[in-house]
Amino acid sequence: MTDIIHLLPDSIANQIAAGEVIQRPASVVKELVENSLDAGAKQIHIIIKDAGRTLVQIIDDGKGMSMTDARMAFERHATSKIKTAEDLFALHTRGFRGEALASVAAIAHVELKTRRAEDEMGTWLKIAGSRVESQEAVFCAVGTTISVKNIFFNVPARRKFLKSNESERRNIFTEIERMALVNPDIEFIVVENDVQTMHLPPANLRQRIVQMQGKGINQQLIEIDERTTLAKIHGYISTPQFAKKGRANQFFFVNNRYIRHPFFHKAVMTAYEPLISATENPNYFIYFEVDPDTIDVNIHPTKTEVKFENERALWQILMVTVKESLGKFNAIPSIDFDTTDAPDIPIFDPSKSTSMPKVNINPHYNPFQPSCGGGIRVSKPNLDWEEMYRGFKNEGKAMSASPDADTSLFSANDSLVSPKHYQYKQKYILTSVKSGLMVIDQHRAHVRILFEKYLSQITNRKGISQRVLFPERIELTSSEASSLSEIQEEMEALGFELSDLGNNSFAIQGIPSELQNVDAVAVVRSMIDKNMETAGSVQEQVHEKLALSVASFTAIPAGKSLSEEEMLRLVNQLFACQSPNHTPDGKAIITVISDDEMDNKLK
Repeated sequence: MTDIIHLLPDSIANQIAAGEVIQRPASVVKELVENSLDAGAKQIHIIIKDAGRTLVQIIDDGKGMSMTDARMAFERHATSKIKTAEDLFALHTRGFRGEALASVAAIAHVELKTRRAEDEMGTWLKIAGSRVESQEAVFCAVGTTISVKNIFFNVPARRKFLKSNESERRNIFTEIERMALVNPDIEFIVVENDVQTMHLPPANLRQRIVQMQGKGINQQLIEIDERTTLAKIHGYISTPQFAKKGRANQFFFVNNRYIRHPFFHKAVMTAYEPLISATENPNYFIYFEVDPDTIDVNIHPTKTEVKFENERALWQILMVTVKESLGKFNAIPSIDFDTTDAPDIPIFDPSKSTSMPKVNINPHYNPFQPSCGGGIRVSKPNLDWEEMYRGFKNEGKAMSASPDADTSLFSANDSLVSPKHYQYKQKYILTSVKSGLMVIDQHRAHVRILFEKYLSQITNRKGISQRVLFPERIELTSSEASSLSEIQEEMEALGFELSDLGNNSFAIQGIPSELQNVDAVAVVRSMIDKNMETAGSVQEQVHEKLALSVASFTAIPAGKSLSEEEMLRLVNQLFACQSPNHTPDGKAIITVISDDEMDNKLK
């Protein structure tokens, strides 16, 4: 029997590695920018064409590479970041495994220009599909310029499964946002299709957050700062009143590296628990500085999952830190006593002597002796009671003679008709049916009605827009602006009209005619958040999420009193829907309490 195990060629091995490291154009941006940061760059240009499909170019002013290093950088597991196995547990750099450039070169056309400050000439290297096409000396600026063209050109199956340009663009800006937030002293310039769309000058951390998230977030931020033997925790959290439903800006960083950590997220939410509802989420930007020996970052290809040695202790420290900051900045409501018209109670002074209170009495007072001038006479009013009640008897006789004066509680001629629907606690609609008592949740019922209506408008493009008298301005982040451009057609189908003001700002010029007395900015943000949550979903699912978002925002809330006519109309519209029993997200709308259940309760 012949041997069946053999070594794969380097080109195939690199493509396999690329499947783990390079998942989309955003992965290329992340790996290359991290290399620029490790090289000590202070200014990074990111040039993108066609959402990274055609070109991703990174230009930095870092230390550059020699001719030999430029060639070695594209070999598998060739790195300057580690030398021994122990270095894996003391990492201070972002890239360290030596797979990024080799993986990028395996699935794209790569051009590299680099020069060190001490070198007179730089290096120009061209690679396509792991094959070096040319290498020569050129004149170039200090630093590195790397261009990645035609990603997945040799893997058509991977290129076919890339998402839309807007989805890929949003993923790119998400990665840029994470790296910019952890490096506020670095200048980032983003150029898309020959148009500059982002410029982040060097700033402090608070200014960088405002640059990325908009000016409105500045008033929300509360600083946190805690230093312990285990870790240094600093950053910003938002005040409870600015917590919002749905997606929020929530970031964890450890040693200048973005991470996801559900366990630490639970610690933050525990601190906010008494201040916000369970459905609301606060914004937070929290940075950990720990000993590299106590964490393991090499457990996931994307390096966003980190294992902490002292995880439970850090959980307690984080929760206490957030609670302390909320209390320090009066984010926690305090007890405020009403001092209006309060009695003035003097402070007790023990040095002063006290004396018994004196009671003044008249020793000559005799209650049985009439006073001079006689007693006080109080004259009683002269009331003519007969005059007051004159004619009352005649009216009483006339009333008793009329047929309406029947004192029977349930007369046969009673014209009162019991209502068909009854509203209970301004939340539920009760109505009698053949099988028993039907209970309808009025808010969920209206959500179902509006959902089917808005979904039909999106599908058929028949939404009616109403121009607003004073357009409202909405400021978005780069990733939110990308998400908005994805759903702009669907929003126009609903009746929204938005105009681009530049710098990720938009003006709401028109809203659907059905939206009355509704915060249009909040509705638009809700739709954007829903779309970002369903990134990568098929178009039908996106339409459903958008319709559900608007319906949930504009539906009749619990606590609103409804007339008999309004309840009747709501019930009729509900049973005209395709699925009247459940909301679009699966919650029950109707329940029926049978006669047998009520009989058992009353036994």
